[in-house]
Amino acid sequence: MDLDVFVYAHRAEWDRLEALLQRRRRLTGAEADELVILYQRTATHLSLIQSSAPDPQLTGRLSRLVARARSAVTGTRRASWRDVTRFLTHGFPAAVYRSRHWWVPTALLSTAVAVLLGWWIGTHPEVQSSIAAPEELRELTRPGGQYETYYSSHPAASFAAQVWTNNAQAAAMCLVLGAFLCLPVVWILFQNMLNVGVGIGLMSSAGRLDTFLGLILPHGLLELTAVFVAAGTGLRLGWTVIDPGPRTRRTALAEEGRAALGMAMGLALVLFVSGAIEGFVTPSGLPTWARITIGVAAEAAFLAYVYVLGGRAVRAGGTGDVEEAERSASVPTAA
Repeated sequence: MDLDVFVYAHRAEWDRLEALLQRRRRLTGAEADELVILYQRTATHLSLIQSSAPDPQLTGRLSRLVARARSAVTGTRRASWRDVTRFLTHGFPAAVYRSRHWWVPTALLSTAVAVLLGWWIGTHPEVQSSIAAPEELRELTRPGGQYETYYSSHPAASFAAQVWTNNAQAAAMCLVLGAFLCLPVVWILFQNMLNVGVGIGLMSSAGRLDTFLGLILPHGLLELTAVFVAAGTGLRLGWTVIDPGPRTRRTALAEEGRAALGMAMGLALVLFVSGAIEGFVTPSGLPTWARITIGVAAEAAFLAYVYVLGGRAVRAGGTGDVEEAERSASVPTAA
């Protein structure tokens, strides 16, 4: 494409669009229609220039012009509590439900890996000795040892905040790093399962597996589910890079990336609940059965939330992406 000829042919349209934008509050009906048409044409021109003859100065001017025109056409929209409600009842559960074919197998496989690691560590003393010295292992696993006192080592509120921050960061990393062909997500997930496996193995070798499960299940069910959802979504995002399907890779990544960003915010709320349970319920004086019941109830509530609200939203056409009016305009790339 000859850029000079292209600019000469369309400069008048861009100048006219800019003039209309400068007095958009005083436009007639015909001029408003003209503004919409010129906005669509200019967006197409910008796409052509970006793909065929990128020029930084011209691209910058047209990008600003298209952004202003889009704002004039669609209007400025402010977030409201209605948006929050829609996100929590439609967008977030729909995104989690849509990715279930990724995070459910991830959860099952990861749990199996943690159990196998725990069995291997618990039945092989030489592996245990490579983890720590015998005295340190006894200090970890004895009644009143570090595994038990860990959950009451800090005030409940600060401990819950610390746990929430750490878990939210891990979930966000799984979501963001998934675009790097899945490998960082697999590593983060393995590290989490290794920590769980070490706890299972060491406590089972000391004959105190029931104590360990009584400590980890109240908060761990919901916490690990959130991590599995994040990891599964990250893996899906990574696979989108490899196989975007019928969409262009750029479009597919934009759609799945926006949904993943929303899921990061939703999972932060889920992890806030699990952090509160870990800070206030796990170290409490409640009987073990009562603490586990609370954990099971929280997990069941989350799964019901995803499969009932999320399934309903997906059947209604929801994808977890932002509303169409909030997306970047899709324009044809042919002249």
